[in-house]
This record gives sequence, C-alpha cells and structure tokens, in this order.
Amino acid sequence: MGVYRFWKPYGVLTKFTDAENRPTLAEYIHVKNIYAAGRLDMDSEGLLLLSASGTLSHALLDPRFEHPRTYWAQVEGIPDEPALSHLRAGVTLSEKGKSGQVYHTRPAHIRLLETAPTLPERSVPIRFRANIPTAWLELTITEGKNRQVRRMTAAIGYPTLRLVRWAITSITLEGLQPGELQPLTSDQITDLQRLLKRKSP
Repeated sequence: MGVYRFWKPYGVLTKFTDAENRPTLAEYIHVKNIYAAGRLDMDSEGLLLLSASGTLSHALLDPRFEHPRTYWAQVEGIPDEPALSHLRAGVTLSEKGKSGQVYHTRPAHIRLLETAPTLPERSVPIRFRANIPTAWLELTITEGKNRQVRRMTAAIGYPTLRLVRWAITSITLEGLQPGELQPLTSDQITDLQRLLKRKSP
C-alpha cells in the first residue's frame, strides 16, 4: 500500500480543490489518486497521512482503533498542575450545532514542555500579548473531535495560539519541512498494517 507523510503548512486546507480559491494540498502534492486520511484545520499545522487506501482512512478515523495522535500546542499563559490534571482526566465540551449536547473527552497524556520544540517559523506569526507569557504543551489523544485540542485547552482557560500535529501512532514529522511529502518506509507501513488489524473491544 502506497502511503505518504506530509507536513501541512499553516493556512492550507486539507483538500485538493476549493471553490473560494484558498490554498489547498494541490499546491504541494502532485502524486495522483491519493487522499488525506483525516484532516487538520486550516489554522493548524503538521502531520497528514495520504493514501489511495480507503481502509487506511477508515482505520485512522474510526475511534474504535484508539490510535494515538500527538500534538504540540503553544498556549496563552502557563498551565498549573491542576489545569494539566484536568486535561489528563478529560474535559467536557459542548457539541457545536447540537443544542444541549455535551461530550467528555477521553483521558489524555499531557506534559508541559520545558523548552519550546524546534519548529520552523509560522508563515503568519502568532498574536503575542506583552504581559502574558506562553507555554508549550504536548498532548496525546486517541480521538479526533472537531478542533478538539483547541477546545480542550480553551476549556481550562489556556487558549491555543499555535497547534502542530507531531505524530500519528509511531509516524512523526521527523526529517520533514512544511510543504514536504515523503513516502513511508517499509517499517512504517508495517506499523500501520498492525494498526489496521487492531480494534478496541
């Protein structure tokens, strides 16, 4: 199965065409008949997996597989331990467009990074407020609700300013630059094939 990893830049839609002529994957990816397995919001950056395989897309999107996704989030303010513990235990989010419905996120692995990760500068700088420091969190979650990481950090009072998806299962951005596409190695594909066979009860 041909599978590729791609570093989606900030401001790019996770699709190949757009009626409003906004930036899309077509500006960066010229391999035919591959599609993103999952998505990232236009204002988020980082790892996308692309393939012609519908089975892969299903496995990556189906919450029963519980595959981990790791994000680096630069947040406004410096979360204290109670806030981090709240994230780890899961937070309650309102479901957009579904009046009265709420959703409690699954427990997550959260850590406050001592130093900022080494990342290329974003094409559009984040907004800084001179009197408010920022911090970087590493969050690993096993579900993918719409804008989930941003909503989780906002729910505990620390809005996300920059969001980068670093890893999907064992596959990371290591060695890539924004806008770069690279085929997976045979070992990486083997790891993905194991994922396809594993479902939670």
